[in-house]
Amino acid sequence: MNVCPVVLVTGAARRVGAAIARTLHAAGANTQLHYRASVGEAEQLAAELNALRPGSAACAAADLSDSAALVQLVATTIARFGRLDALVNNASSFFATPVGGITDTDWDNLMGSNLKGPLFLAQAAAPHLAATGGTIVNIVDVHAERPLKGYPLYCAAKAGLVGLTRALAVELAPQVRVNAVAPGAIEWPQSGADFPPAERTAIVAHTLLKRMGEPTDIARTVKFLVFDAPYITGQVINVDGGRTAHL
Repeated sequence: MNVCPVVLVTGAARRVGAAIARTLHAAGANTQLHYRASVGEAEQLAAELNALRPGSAACAAADLSDSAALVQLVATTIARFGRLDALVNNASSFFATPVGGITDTDWDNLMGSNLKGPLFLAQAAAPHLAATGGTIVNIVDVHAERPLKGYPLYCAAKAGLVGLTRALAVELAPQVRVNAVAPGAIEWPQSGADFPPAERTAIVAHTLLKRMGEPTDIARTVKFLVFDAPYITGQVINVDGGRTAHL
């Protein structure tokens, strides 16, 4: 009897997270969909996946800055599916924080979602992943290593997640593999103020492939790292159309 692998995806209700959840589900995984506030979209996605394969998806809310809630999120996943084979740390906050106006609230928000959450979620998940020979995939950003002006705190948080990826690969080896995917121009932020049209055009023009990527580009790379990369750990794969080749 085949046992379906179980994947916990954070920020799975929408955008890139939903694409990751759909792609891993299509590959045969049962999916625990994490969300913070997007309850309607999370429940709709769970219903969509369960219509394809009954009992294969569930959703749960948690604040990524609350370490106790993250322990409970992992416990909920184990109680629902009985195992955990992969953790995808996708959820992220993103907004500008020019130096001179950064607040403690900005720090807590950006560090909480982009670094604290992935760390404490990985810590809670580690024993279960070790038991299945599982894996962690962190969604970072090309700007973790090539900072974006006006976003120093976000870039620092993602740089921390890159460092955490490599540190966890060392800490959790050989039972658990840990890697990261760094998107380039995949989906613009919902706030149009972050990247006005002229800036968007310039970014795409600077990309070697001269086009934006799609959420499925990230999802397929995550799928590769989860299912088809048994000898890869501690690595960051840029999915950016070649932008960082000459950024």
